[in-house]
Amino acid sequence: MSEQPSTVSHIPTFPDLAGKTALVTGGSGGIGAETARWLAHNGVSVTVAGRDQPRLDTVLRSLEAISDGHAAVRIDCTRHDELETARAAFVARRGKLDILAAFAGGGTSRPVALEDVTEADWHSSLDHNLTATFLTLKTFLPSLKQGRGGAVITMASTAGRAPSQAPLGYGVAKAGVIMLTQQAAHDLGPSSVRVNCISPSAVLTDRTATHMPPAVRAQVVLAHPVRRLGSPADVAAATLFLASESSGWLTGATLDIAGGRLMH
Repeated sequence: MSEQPSTVSHIPTFPDLAGKTALVTGGSGGIGAETARWLAHNGVSVTVAGRDQPRLDTVLRSLEAISDGHAAVRIDCTRHDELETARAAFVARRGKLDILAAFAGGGTSRPVALEDVTEADWHSSLDHNLTATFLTLKTFLPSLKQGRGGAVITMASTAGRAPSQAPLGYGVAKAGVIMLTQQAAHDLGPSSVRVNCISPSAVLTDRTATHMPPAVRAQVVLAHPVRRLGSPADVAAATLFLASESSGWLTGATLDIAGGRLMH
């Protein structure tokens, strides 16, 4: 199953986004790539970042088909030195950063009982999800504060909102992302930087389609009152709203993009 970018007619327009700059980590595919395309359709100059250069190049070509002025950069977000090098290059090229979508994640852990979780898998989950988000915010927030009025969107998961069948370390890391988001929103509010979090449930991307057999997919669908899995476009739509001034009175929030699987 291939990922299909949403058509322009399905993408809402937020006029205040035009002319802004954005960095999307985890931008080489799935939710990150779709979000980058939606931002580009709104007149944002987008830099996509990730660890897979060939896939980044593919995403960049899709952005260039929409408009000019985009870029792709290879970054391992678990490495502060690579992030700092990317920040310096971004500022030199763009001059300012308006929108930061800290979506990088990953890890090697698999769903097993707590006593069977290896230390290596535990650290992998925390490093690639929580630490990567922390280091991204730590590196780029000074640039957002200089511009004032910036927007940060982090990536959690319903696995970080309630116990689930997801890998233990992944759920714990995503719960940490939610608290990190709240603390950053508290600290950065006086600088007019808003920090919010999106928390998707099961989203059908190339990766999940590969690892979720049809029988399992049918069971997961039944856990959602709307009776379907999410799409990258569902998450991109929420991100676009949080990046825009339409959410100007919203900070420290976590939005469950979950088809009703979680209700608070």
